[in-house]
Amino acid sequence: MNSLKLLLPTKRELAGVVKCCRATCFSFFHSSPETSIEVHSQEQEVVIALGSNVGDRIHNFNEALQLMKKSGINITRHGCLYETEPAYVTDQPHFLNSAVRGVTKLGPHELLRALKKIEKDMGRTDGIRYGPRPLDLDVLFYGKFSIHSDILTVPHERIWERPFVLAPLLDLMGSAVDSDTVACWHSFPKQSSGIFETWEKLGGESLIGKEGMKRVLPVGNRLWDWSQKTSVMGILNLTPDSFSDGGKFQSVGTAVSQVRLMISEGADMIDIGAQSTRPMATRISDEEELERLIPVLEAVLRMPEMEEKLISVDTFYSKVASEAVSKGAHIINDVSAGQMDPDMYTVVSGLKVPYVAMHMRGDPSTMQNDENLQYDNVCGQVASELYSRVRDAELAGIPAWRIIIDPGIGFSKKTEHNLDILLGLSTIRKDLATKSFAASHAPILIGPSRKRFLGEICKRSSAVERDPATIASITAGVLGGANIVRVHNVRDNLDAVKVCDSMLKQRKPIA
Repeated sequence: MNSLKLLLPTKRELAGVVKCCRATCFSFFHSSPETSIEVHSQEQEVVIALGSNVGDRIHNFNEALQLMKKSGINITRHGCLYETEPAYVTDQPHFLNSAVRGVTKLGPHELLRALKKIEKDMGRTDGIRYGPRPLDLDVLFYGKFSIHSDILTVPHERIWERPFVLAPLLDLMGSAVDSDTVACWHSFPKQSSGIFETWEKLGGESLIGKEGMKRVLPVGNRLWDWSQKTSVMGILNLTPDSFSDGGKFQSVGTAVSQVRLMISEGADMIDIGAQSTRPMATRISDEEELERLIPVLEAVLRMPEMEEKLISVDTFYSKVASEAVSKGAHIINDVSAGQMDPDMYTVVSGLKVPYVAMHMRGDPSTMQNDENLQYDNVCGQVASELYSRVRDAELAGIPAWRIIIDPGIGFSKKTEHNLDILLGLSTIRKDLATKSFAASHAPILIGPSRKRFLGEICKRSSAVERDPATIASITAGVLGGANIVRVHNVRDNLDAVKVCDSMLKQRKPIA
């Protein structure tokens, strides 16, 4: 669950930017596309909205992204994914909506023709206006231009009345206006504070999570609304040297028994790791990791108890990720966020599964050295470094709607840093929001379970004695905005999570 309300710029802060920028925006009014501007000399930054409510909606989006790339649209940012009630014509299936930001050398009408061709190639036919469709692509913004012709109006004329358009549009921005072009986009609405004020007047973040509009993440064969409850991820280590349970679950039989126990205790997902990432752990090859992983993964997938449950594979190797997903894993959990295998982002992009990007400096053998433990503002720096990873992942083709973030408790952190993170998850979200609202909305996973810093605080040298301390840290994390908790002891931590979720639901909204 997440009750955070992100801070937007004040009206005075943004109004000044908007006022200055209105003079730099360009308007073109033409009666036909033949006489309208076509810009070939330089790339223009564009925003394109996506909608679908016929067939496999997420497949339609995936195909559309590929076809846009082939058409000369280089996508640089993705909004979150929203499942929404239909507007105007209400007797039809729910829509998926999102938006992307990119650059293109196509002129505005060339861009429109390219998008219409993609719609047609995806099976769209002429039908009732606002009716069902496998794919709907609309040009929301084209550079700094306001365009009016017989077939194209930019900005799209109905942006300002549609929450299902404004929400993903905002996701493509941050609270800090990062360019003249974005400032120009803010100048298009009539409100003095631009798009932000328009969104707030429609209801803003209070609209999300209700029946009419849910922010979702595609995983397995479902769309997951992570705001409904905190999910519990049970840990299964297949390693001989993990800090807590190394050597206990190396056989297929013992591993399956442990999974069965965690599922019976209420785990929503199981995270399987075949490589130790404890400090100073010896790195094994991807082949050895696969030898440990695959027999257990296959056995777990055959378990009747795993129906409706999710399997995450903890790996920093792209080869392991690819093989695991081919066998049926649902999520890739990468402690290095792509830094330990240059092929990871490209491979995960093709796998089309959720990707956990965790914050860590260095690798397990170097993460606790002095250089990697230097922070002036740990929450701010973790947010900044995580954003860089998310940005690289997006540019490689992993949409923001598939990304889960993990601040990396216990990885390149001292005890005080871990405590600051547990208390500062909302700060991390707010710092991410300055650059990307999409990144700030991503589910947050935390994994403090039985970590050394808890032992240092409580004077517990044995990892298995740290469960009460784990429950305390999980409680702080969930109340602070964590959406997934990764734990060894499912039963007791699930009880803590249920109490936290109940408290969050009981909390009165701030007027």
